[in-house]
Amino acid sequence: MSRKPELRGRAARLARLFPSATGSGQAARTPFVLLVVLLLGGGLIGLLVLNSALSEGVFKMGDLQRDTKNLTDEEQALQRDIDAYSAPDALQRRARELGMVPGGDPAFLDPDGTVKGVPSPAPAAGGTQTSMSAPLVLAPEALTAAAQPSTPTTTPGR
Repeated sequence: MSRKPELRGRAARLARLFPSATGSGQAARTPFVLLVVLLLGGGLIGLLVLNSALSEGVFKMGDLQRDTKNLTDEEQALQRDIDAYSAPDALQRRARELGMVPGGDPAFLDPDGTVKGVPSPAPAAGGTQTSMSAPLVLAPEALTAAAQPSTPTTTPGR
């Protein structure tokens, strides 16, 4: 007596669209559970890869910042050396070491070839010159020469 009535027409078409309750519920649920597990597992693996890539980027950024700081310090040290070499006192001292003397009064040529001014020769190297005080900014080679103790050279046997 538990026999179902046979459906016809429109009711039969609707009954084919809905799954029947005779044991197929378990089979339909398994692919869905597998899909959800695969999506969650893939999401977790994706997050792990993304986290690792971000950590690697942070380490590289730290290395680059340290390199930038070292290069900035080196640039500032080189700029201090340049400033020491280009200080007027250091330039004058180096020029005198090379045998240069201050120039006399200059003369200028006009475009038509006439000379303006009366040129005078430079004073001799041994002439009367004012004694210069020690420069406020020493050139780097002067600093290294002052730091090294001078040792007298003696020849053995004399």
